[in-house]
Amino acid sequence: MSVELSTLANGLRVLTHHMPHLETVSLGVWVGTGARSEAPSQHGISHLLEHMAFKGTAKRSARGIVEEIESVGGDLNAATSIETTAYYARVLKADVPLAVDIIADILRDPRFDAGELSREQEVILQEIAAAEDSPDDVAYDLVQEIAYPDQAAGRTILGTRESVCAVTPDDLTDYMNAHYRAGSMVLAAAGAVDHGHLVRLAEAAFGDMEPSTDQSTKPARYAGGFRHELRQFEQSHIIVSTPGPSYRDDTMYTAQIFSSMLGGGMSSRLFQEAREARGLCYSIYSYCWGMSDTGLFGIHAASGAEQITELAEVIISELDKLAKDSATDVELARAKAQLKSGLLMSLESSGSRAEQIARQTLAFGAPRDIGELISKIEAVDKEAVRKFAGELILSESPSVAAVGPLKDRSGLEALVQRSFLPPAKAAE
Repeated sequence: MSVELSTLANGLRVLTHHMPHLETVSLGVWVGTGARSEAPSQHGISHLLEHMAFKGTAKRSARGIVEEIESVGGDLNAATSIETTAYYARVLKADVPLAVDIIADILRDPRFDAGELSREQEVILQEIAAAEDSPDDVAYDLVQEIAYPDQAAGRTILGTRESVCAVTPDDLTDYMNAHYRAGSMVLAAAGAVDHGHLVRLAEAAFGDMEPSTDQSTKPARYAGGFRHELRQFEQSHIIVSTPGPSYRDDTMYTAQIFSSMLGGGMSSRLFQEAREARGLCYSIYSYCWGMSDTGLFGIHAASGAEQITELAEVIISELDKLAKDSATDVELARAKAQLKSGLLMSLESSGSRAEQIARQTLAFGAPRDIGELISKIEAVDKEAVRKFAGELILSESPSVAAVGPLKDRSGLEALVQRSFLPPAKAAE
């Protein structure tokens, strides 16, 4: 299960994982640029650029791009995150040259036609409206803003109506020229792929690209706080989050195991207590989300306006129990098994594997060895989990977002602040 890595003279990295039992290839270009690279006046431009890459090049129309890839039975898509943007395809092994050519074309020679831009801005306005109709999306966007106010790490990926509509074709060109450089890009493929062949295709398609310039981002500044947004939803959604490890920190393995114990599945403590024992909610789960220099650990749940404070009490109580009393051996073993199985199951999907090795290379400079990752998971013990839980409760002010009707807003805010802050801080 070896991964091969080659680096072109201009710094672009080419990665492959050959999977001999497959007849298809998942491949794409991952760029180490996302919403966090944006200045305030550019809010949403990374996502808009991702959309516009498919709206025509010097030699292909927007319709021509999709018809050409679909004529060979392939598919083409893209995605924008806080720190990366990806453009990827899945094709039969004989059509890898076509997929590389199309992806290179949309990244290197987009037209950014004014008419196409106007139409795509309207599409994104509809995407923004859809997010505003989703309680989950509103809550996650709100907690991100609370945690990292007045900085790119806390802004939405989609942008605002005003910022999206203000972008011009020249803005897109300037942003792409500044951030889409060879050294910040990875071409990754998994499946029925030959490494040497892909390297030759990469050299032809990307070999004359400009190398990277410094694209470092400002360190994230965590703040925290409480915010309630009244929306006419049937339920109130709450997210309670605290600072967590970055994905470069080995503490992330402890955080993921702890998250699995607390709210990672139907056997987790939160699911058993909040749903099974008390019937307070339909869904409740925890997550650990990392960026290059920071992260958030959070718990998300939804319930009726009258039950939300009791639900918050359950969340805090279960956190406190894990901080004061060690997890059981059975819980620890189950959490490790869940994490390892998720990691190993990802190896069975060419798309997941291509994305995995690309993101690891952008984050660490090279793909991570699966055996090494499993060893790090196995090294986590009960004391590490207990210590992590205690640090969450006694860390900085939590970031709490509540969306929807609330019967006791002030009581909920006081409960969360009192439960997370050390006595000296809570008394201030």
